[in-house]
Amino acid sequence: MSKAIPRHYLLASDFDQTLSFNDSGLVLSELLGVSGFQDRVAGLARSNLVQQGGELAYLIRHDPEFRGVRHEHLVETGRRVRLKGAIPALVQFLEQGLDGVRFSFFVISAAPREIVTAALAGIVAPDHIYGTELEFDAQSGEVRAIKRVPAGYGKVSVIEELQHSLGIAPDRVIYVGDGSSDVHVMLHVNNRDGFTIAVSDNKQLARIASSTVLSDNAFSIMVPVLDQILDWRTGEIRALLERNGLTLHEWEKARTDHVKIAPAPSTPAPAGSTA
Repeated sequence: MSKAIPRHYLLASDFDQTLSFNDSGLVLSELLGVSGFQDRVAGLARSNLVQQGGELAYLIRHDPEFRGVRHEHLVETGRRVRLKGAIPALVQFLEQGLDGVRFSFFVISAAPREIVTAALAGIVAPDHIYGTELEFDAQSGEVRAIKRVPAGYGKVSVIEELQHSLGIAPDRVIYVGDGSSDVHVMLHVNNRDGFTIAVSDNKQLARIASSTVLSDNAFSIMVPVLDQILDWRTGEIRALLERNGLTLHEWEKARTDHVKIAPAPSTPAPAGSTA
């Protein structure tokens, strides 16, 4: 008998306030000593001058107070970003997969790629990170051009590229995001029978996402995946978390999953196992 071909899923995640607690643009502005970042972003949103999510790239290129941004500032910003819990455990689990199921994990963010790669250094491989691509002047070090911004429909383009290169069907795409800049890509994924997860109580996203998970732990996104896509029972999900050194303390099972995960009291076993 031939061996069954594993189901292959593309799991793509936003970065700012999805894998992190704060907006990387705010961290960068604090590093530079620039005030009023959120007001500037709000002003750009009202003007509809740039796609939602692409405001930081615009400010870096055109705002006089951000023109001093250099490569080293972006790297240092990434190091200062506070990440949500258990991202290494999540990535390791996705790399190992499950019996009959494999995952390809990518991060798609409108934040400068230098920030995201620095923040996730040693956790997510750089070639699995898509961010805003900036071109720096060789002499001054100043940003002289923006080559690509994965914001709004830009994220849709990345998803389609990954689907094509990995040979993954549209209904095997899972996207995780937190804000209005994720609306376009979530609608795109939903319209092609994929699965979308919101990790904030953003009302606009809540009406679109297949599921909403509110948690400080990044591994929580696997709860609706295991529950609604793979049809696991609560006991099986709890056992898997424990095998990955985590404990499912609370789960208010509804359209919005309120999940609280903490490290297990004993030394965890190696990540990943079959169900």
